[in-house]
Amino acid sequence: MKIMKKINMITAFLAVSCLLIVSLTFNSCAPTKAVADKSGAQLWAENCQRCHNTPAPSSFGPEQWETIGMHMQTRSLITEKERDKIVDFLKGSR
Repeated sequence: MKIMKKINMITAFLAVSCLLIVSLTFNSCAPTKAVADKSGAQLWAENCQRCHNTPAPSSFGPEQWETIGMHMQTRSLITEKERDKIVDFLKGSR
């Protein structure tokens, strides 16, 4: 019974890992122009909600959003331009 649980857990982990790899591959292949045309609000919704619920813009101050933006840029593999648009949106929506 324990072996079956471990096999099921490993299978589930591998399936989720494969889906994540495919998702990241297709997201990184998006045309640059399409990203350049998107607003900070669009980029925030598309990128931040992939991994977690997004907090309200009023949850943090402008300086905190700057720090969070730097941290999340490395975790979510977004560009500096995308990060700046998202942070500007969050700071302006308070």
